[in-house]
Amino acid sequence: MKEEGSSSPENGIFNASPKATFFMGLMTGIAVVSIIGLSLTFSMLRDGKSLTASKNSNTSGTVAGAQVNTNTAAPTAAPNPTPTVADVEVKDTDHIRGNTDAKVKLIEYSDFECPFCARVQPTVKQVTDTYGDDVAVIYRHYPLSFHPQAQKAAEASECAAEQGKFWEMHDKLFELNDAGQLSLASFKSAAGEIGLKQSQFDDCLDTGKYADKIASDTAEGTQIGVQGTPATFVNGTLVSGAVPFEQFASVIDAELAK
Repeated sequence: MKEEGSSSPENGIFNASPKATFFMGLMTGIAVVSIIGLSLTFSMLRDGKSLTASKNSNTSGTVAGAQVNTNTAAPTAAPNPTPTVADVEVKDTDHIRGNTDAKVKLIEYSDFECPFCARVQPTVKQVTDTYGDDVAVIYRHYPLSFHPQAQKAAEASECAAEQGKFWEMHDKLFELNDAGQLSLASFKSAAGEIGLKQSQFDDCLDTGKYADKIASDTAEGTQIGVQGTPATFVNGTLVSGAVPFEQFASVIDAELAK
């Protein structure tokens, strides 16, 4: 008589009872499934780490295709840029305020809807009041595309010039700018206020009669270095932005001293 569970050849696995065989098969199946599951889990974890590493390497230092500045060093002072000097001639079609024979001419590329252009107007007036006949101001158009009223405002000034009142409309348009009231209707109202023939002005503005002249000024400005408004050339030297009177004065004084 043998103890149950002995390992003699006569009672090996092939001679085990059906019940024992069933349990052995069940345990074997569970073991196989567990091994397969562990293998798949390991593979997925490994692939996931590889994918994460790949993504990190592709996005490092960029945001939506833009280069990210990773330089954390303290910035150094930029050298003073050399002023832009352009060969800008006064044209017969220009609008001139002041002495046409002035030694110093300020050619201003401007936009009637630009807040900085409105801001620099008192400074330009201070220049003309201070220097008198030594300076003249020439206005040229540079309406910016993101100012919806700028193009028609420029055309309105040219339609007023047709009746000899460019500068009156120029000043009125900047008043409307300050008040936040630039519109086609306000341009037409302004025409009546400065004494223009209303029907002639309205027809001129509605038909875009001077649109090509505006475009010509803008193209020429871009060609000589204008990148924004206001851009004022003082005898060819570019003064960008609504700068203080002193900055204009330093350039003007240098020109008068020549």
